[in-house]
Amino acid sequence: MKFRFTLLILFLPFLGLAQERGAGVRLGEPFSLTYKDFLDDYLSFEVMVGSGGVNKGDYYRKSFENNPPSSNSFYLNHTADRGISLNFRMALHEDITDMFDIEQGYLLGYAGAGAQIRTTRVTYAYQPNPIQSGPFLEEERTNFDFGPEVFGGAEYYFDETPISVFVEIGLFVELIDRINMRGQGGIGVRYLF
Repeated sequence: MKFRFTLLILFLPFLGLAQERGAGVRLGEPFSLTYKDFLDDYLSFEVMVGSGGVNKGDYYRKSFENNPPSSNSFYLNHTADRGISLNFRMALHEDITDMFDIEQGYLLGYAGAGAQIRTTRVTYAYQPNPIQSGPFLEEERTNFDFGPEVFGGAEYYFDETPISVFVEIGLFVELIDRINMRGQGGIGVRYLF
């Protein structure tokens, strides 16, 4: 009897956390694999690893014009490929189940902030001298972006199934490479363990 009681006392803290930790996929901007865990009842941290979309075409053209390969280089066009996106985030949660008269499961609203790192591979085509016609040259660069993000959303936890679904919107403010703001959002699902 003492052994069972001791086991219950030892594993009781882990039973309380059993449905809070989750790993899953987020579809949207950025597309990511996500891991989320709670530090206490209403404070969570999340790590996302994935692939961010490319910026608008003018963004990369201005980047080329601000840093040309030579002083006479003339921009022709570019191609950009999705790169890696890493997010580190914290969020405060609020139980909003009663606001929507939900009878099964529960719904948490959340808002938070974090940091995001993104890369994009850009290949530029240009002429070394716009006055003389001749073959065009190519230059490949990696665009590195870093900055804070803010976000908000809602996550629904099912009663009988260890799964949650979520939807969120946010804003990424690029501080390193160049000041730029970008809207983000996504939907996703997590397996809870």
